[in-house]
Amino acid sequence: MSGAKGRPVTVGRQSKETELKKFALGRGLSVAAGLFLVAASNPATAAPQPAVGTVAAPARTLTAATVTGVAQARPAVVAAPSIATEAAWLQRNGWPLYALVDRYSAGAPLGEEANCIAVAVYHEARGESLEGQLAVARVIMNRAASGRYPGSWCAVVKQPWQFSFVNPRSGRMPGVDEGSVSWRRALGVTRLAINNAVTSVPTDCLWYHANYVAPSWGRRLQRVSQIGAHIFYRS
Repeated sequence: MSGAKGRPVTVGRQSKETELKKFALGRGLSVAAGLFLVAASNPATAAPQPAVGTVAAPARTLTAATVTGVAQARPAVVAAPSIATEAAWLQRNGWPLYALVDRYSAGAPLGEEANCIAVAVYHEARGESLEGQLAVARVIMNRAASGRYPGSWCAVVKQPWQFSFVNPRSGRMPGVDEGSVSWRRALGVTRLAINNAVTSVPTDCLWYHANYVAPSWGRRLQRVSQIGAHIFYRS
């Protein structure tokens, strides 16, 4: 085969590999730009955040032996970290509880059982510190896991005469102001609680009461701690 001036045109192995590498580099830059735009459009990741997740494996070098036909650079798929994994990483890097609650105040809608915890946190402890709200959520979860109370979170919350905001006869719970800061915090606290992402009261802590009352059962239990206006107990 000859060129326009009669000089032979030779496509050697080295030139082929050079072209393939250029092509792969261009595809890689396009993928990186696309991932950046997706991340920028996500409200949960738009603000500068510490990098969290699994580090992708380095891309393989393209050679004639590994490419047949047109080269197709495939970006590595990195699974999103769980809330527990991510929150643990953020805590180790200095994120306080209020920052974690704010981060997880938005996200996928809670299921029915988790929503019962959020409603309880909202009505029982929205005037308390975030630590106090988290402790209330943990008591509900502890009760459901204890074998001494109903086995689901909603059944624990709706058990007659246990939580004062619940109608003891119908089990009905009052509504919440879904546009309020208090509700968003309750959602963040609940997501952290149900993922066991933040340390709170121990798993055998099943009771609490406000410090302005003195129920007789409190004298039979071991006091764990007081967080804000609530005193927590274990048996």
